[in-house]
Order: sequence, then C-alpha cells, then structure tokens
Amino acid sequence: MLSRTAESLYWIARHVERAETNARLLEVGARNALLPNTGGGYRNEWDSVLLASGTKAAFDAKFGAAVERNVETHLFFDRDNPGSVASCIATARENGRIVRTALTSQVWDALNTAFQEVQDIARTERSALATSDLVEWTLRTCALIRGAGLATQLRNDGYDFTNIGHYLERADSTARLLDVKYYVLLPQVSMVGSGLDNYQWRSLLRALSAQRAFNWVYGGEATPKKIVDFLVLNRQAPRSLSTSVDGALHHLERLARGYGKSTVAQTRARALVADLSELPVDDIFEEGLHEFLTRFIRSVADLGETVSTVYFRGEPG
Repeated sequence: MLSRTAESLYWIARHVERAETNARLLEVGARNALLPNTGGGYRNEWDSVLLASGTKAAFDAKFGAAVERNVETHLFFDRDNPGSVASCIATARENGRIVRTALTSQVWDALNTAFQEVQDIARTERSALATSDLVEWTLRTCALIRGAGLATQLRNDGYDFTNIGHYLERADSTARLLDVKYYVLLPQVSMVGSGLDNYQWRSLLRALSAQRAFNWVYGGEATPKKIVDFLVLNRQAPRSLSTSVDGALHHLERLARGYGKSTVAQTRARALVADLSELPVDDIFEEGLHEFLTRFIRSVADLGETVSTVYFRGEPG
C-alpha cells in the first residue's frame, strides 16, 4: 500500500474518533453544569472541558468567557478549531476523497453524508439546537462510519492502519475525558466522596456510554478507584486505556507479520502495553491521576509520531 493511502486511512479514523471525543466532552460539561453550586467555591465545568481538550488558549483568544454556548461553538462548529466536530468531519471526508478507491461505497457514503449533515446543522438557528442533540448526532454518525468500515472493508494493511488510528485516538480521548474530573475543582477538600464528587464521576461514565458496563463488572457502587480501574486497566471495557493500546499493538503486529519486519513502532507499543499490564490502580493515585494521564497522553502522542515516521515518511525504524 502507498504510504499516502495508509496515512489518509489512519487520519480518517483519528478524526472520526476525535469528533466523537469533542461531543463527549460537551456532554461531560453539560451534565456537570446542571448541578447547583450549593457548596460555594469555584466551579469551572466548562473551563475543565477546555483544559482537557488542550484548546483553552485558542478558545480564550477568540471567545473569552467560558460559557456553554461559546464552548459548544468552539467544540462543535468552529472551523478555526481543527479539533471541532465540524472540522474533524470535514477533514475525515477530505481524506476519504483522496483515497476514494481504497474505501467501499458504504464507508464513502457514510463520510459524505456526515459532511453534508454537519453543514446543514451549522445553518440551523442556534436556539433550535440543544447540546444533547448535537452530542447524539455526533455519536450516532461516528458509529455509522466505523460500522460501515467494520462491515465492508477488506482485512488488509489498510484496515490495520485505520484501526491503529482509531485505537490511538481512543486512548488519547479516554485519557482526556478522565482528566476532566481532575480539572473540576470541588469547593472544599472535605467534599471528596460527597454527592457532588460522586455525581461528577457518574457523569463521566455516562458520557463514555459506560455506566451499564461498569455496573456489570463492579456492581452498583461507583468509587473513584473502581472507575479509574475500569477506564484505565480493565480490558473488558471497550474504551479503556488498556483495551485501546492492546488494539493498536494488535494491528501493528499484523503489519509486522504482513511486511515481514518489526519496527520501533511495535517496540514502543509493546512497552506501553506492558506498563499498563503491570500497573496497580493504587499506583495511579499515588503518582496523581492528572500526572499519570499527562504522561500517558504524551506516550500515545510519541507512539503516533513513531507510526507516522516509520510508515508514512519512510524513515528508518
């Protein structure tokens, strides 16, 4: 497969997953903002979403106040933000157009329809658009695109590059969504474990479509340690960090077998999988959840850069 074709397939998957991440970030912020501020102190639900997305500086420069409508515009509609839902769908569709012959008609139709629909949404009167409707549309549309690929694409190297992009972006997105909880400051330290604290953790599970799956595994009691264990270490959880890096490694190993050569990309993916495999949840809290997630996000970015260097730019690996 040509490197430019592989790269386009990889970035289609990453941008579709990134669009979904921004929708889930909006849902986390909207759910947390519903709680009344009865405890005093500083409540920064929308600031937390922007910080976790990594786009707060760009948002502040353009919008200023972090209120729901502005954050919604930034994360869903703003074409100046390359990570917004509208920008991600447009970029995914453009990459699909470039490699049209490598996509089945079902995948191309799903991408093209998503692009047309997001343009229609952007032309709709904003007062008629609820945040929940934007989130629901994005989740449904991204699932349709991924489902079309799973059902119709050949299981060749293009399929592997698509899934490597999907799993690396999902690892990054779950870490960022989990980091939102770090940025939401409780009024007092004594409120750790309170109803407000527990609601914020539950909101995270709901935003990740993981509440029922969590209950199946851990029962009804949702503690921070159990939620972090589920979203970081549990390989039954489809969006956990462990599941995501395992998936990326699986498809990198398929490439190594298919091409008859292992590279530094496989080595780094194996190291990342091994680190999570041997990590107790207590060690995450001992290090600090935010510090652990920051380090993990950096490791995923390094692995993504390695994949680009080895497979797309053809540099020695």
